Amino acid sequence: MANELFMIISSITAAFGWAAIRRHRVRLHRRLMITASVFGAMFFVSYALATLIIGDSSFGGPANLAVAYNIFLQVHVMLATLAAVLGVLTLVLAARRRFRKHRRVAPWTAVMWFISAATGLVVYLSLFVIFPPGPAIKNVLHLLFKN
Repeated sequence: MANELFMIISSITAAFGWAAIRRHRVRLHRRLMITASVFGAMFFVSYALATLIIGDSSFGGPANLAVAYNIFLQVHVMLATLAAVLGVLTLVLAARRRFRKHRRVAPWTAVMWFISAATGLVVYLSLFVIFPPGPAIKNVLHLLFKN
């Protein structure tokens, strides 16, 4: 749940940041986007740690929805990866004060970020709220440290 909260806070903060720059409030935009980036990074770290320590959850819903869920999950993963790469690029361009390129890339980054957050929320709801969670899929750490 903390993972999803981090991503939701990141997305909402990014939306306010986007609105701030549309109003030419550059300082507020900068603060909000840095905050959004920090929460995005917190999401990534907490998600990666949970995956390493606990493992991934499998889909526990009806078998006839498993293929659709897995396709949706793969689309989400690709969008989230693209959003993360674009996020880093957007931050680097801003830090280097290359604002012309930053202005071209940033809207795409924000849209990918919002879509990634929304699809991630659907994945979370599908795994833990709408359907009962499936068994955890063990990862490398489980294999290394099993009893």
